[in-house]
Amino acid sequence: MEKVLGFIGRYQMIVSGDKIVAGISGGADSVCLLFVLLELREKMGIEIVAVHVNHGLRGEYAKRDEVFVQELCRKHDVKCVVYHENVESISKKRKQSVEEAGRVVRREAFERTLLACGGTKIAMAHHQNDNAETLLMNLSRGTGLKGLGGIQPVAGNIIRPLLCLNRREIERFVEEIGCGFCQDETNEEDDYTRNRLRHQVIPVLEEQVNAQAVRHMNEAMEQIRGLQDYMEMQTEQAYQDCAAKQKDGGICIYEAGYRKLHRVLQGLLIRRCLTRAAGAERDITMAHVEAVAGLFEKQTGRSRDLPYSVKAVRNYDGVVLKKKTDVQKKGFSPIQLRVPGITRVPELNLTICCSILEKSVDFSAKQAPQKTYTKWFDYDIIKGDLIIRPRQGRDSIVIDKDGRSQKIKSYFINEKIPSEERDCVPLIADEKQIIWILGYRMSSACQITVQTHRVLEIKVTEEKSDVREDYGFSTRKRS
Repeated sequence: MEKVLGFIGRYQMIVSGDKIVAGISGGADSVCLLFVLLELREKMGIEIVAVHVNHGLRGEYAKRDEVFVQELCRKHDVKCVVYHENVESISKKRKQSVEEAGRVVRREAFERTLLACGGTKIAMAHHQNDNAETLLMNLSRGTGLKGLGGIQPVAGNIIRPLLCLNRREIERFVEEIGCGFCQDETNEEDDYTRNRLRHQVIPVLEEQVNAQAVRHMNEAMEQIRGLQDYMEMQTEQAYQDCAAKQKDGGICIYEAGYRKLHRVLQGLLIRRCLTRAAGAERDITMAHVEAVAGLFEKQTGRSRDLPYSVKAVRNYDGVVLKKKTDVQKKGFSPIQLRVPGITRVPELNLTICCSILEKSVDFSAKQAPQKTYTKWFDYDIIKGDLIIRPRQGRDSIVIDKDGRSQKIKSYFINEKIPSEERDCVPLIADEKQIIWILGYRMSSACQITVQTHRVLEIKVTEEKSDVREDYGFSTRKRS
């Protein structure tokens, strides 16, 4: 008992006045947990609410466990909340294994009770053998530094007071206090991965390698958790310095900052960004991290498909991670502009106002508006109707007064516009030429001069935000 109380104090798991929701299955570990909490109830004035989940899997054995827990709680004046769930049915609906569905159902029951009773913390009965099994599972399946740390003693409002004890110590304690406990016969079966580790792997380690294998694994995990806390701070700082969330929901890892990081921190940063882009961490392995890292050595436009429908794309700035549903796959339909008049472009959420200004004063370039989305053009030079459209194969734009032109494709490359965004950059064109790459530059051939008689003013607005932000355009200075 003193060992556990010291462990609780070390991690400041419980304070006076806490209301603890405890998961009590009836097994030796949960019975031990209940008696630890009863000791603290006497010393610190905490409240205890026991939660028992009947998974509907073991028939009369499950009913036996339920009755045992209810009687034990009644004997010690502890409120007991019992949930009846059909875990097999739930696992099919959620497309989870029975083992995983049971774990989730238990967690949901604990959280529901915590909310209903105004509890402060959830106490779970994980011990050192559970932690050793978790470490071996993580190592076998592939993991990062976090997985090597095993089960956390404190994680948010969840506490695990028994992580300082192994299974033998717990069973010995329960025997010494003269309290029985329930044996879950499914724990003796090897149908689940964890049970196979428990019965076939750990005994071999203890018998043929080192009798203290479980303790040594837990000591190593404790050191790794300390290292993990430090690296967590370093990784978050690297994220702030070297990555940023984009308007389309993707996350860009900028090459300039990434290259300055230590190799280990590079991997942790990639995992952090991938997890945030995916919205989940499970099933993200070192192979996925290495696939993203490899893109930094590839040319622009190369990509990798990753779990949770995430796509990693190499661009000019670095590597962008985003959901495939966020990737722009096509452009938009061409629309003829009303001149003069107002034209709405629903696909781009734009409104384009065209006005013809007659020469009542001496127009000059100095008088032209300097706003990115309001431009003046020499209307006398424009031929035929104006349309707004995406790029086409042979498009080019005049870039100087001598009439030299540049292909739109080359311009986009020079401006470092990501390849997946190029078909969505709007172009305004007449029958002969591109007069404006919207948000970037206008044609030098259509600029007003002292010979200009009529000026075409084109003003583009977007209902909710600046057009550049909405379409991911950068904020580099435009002409």
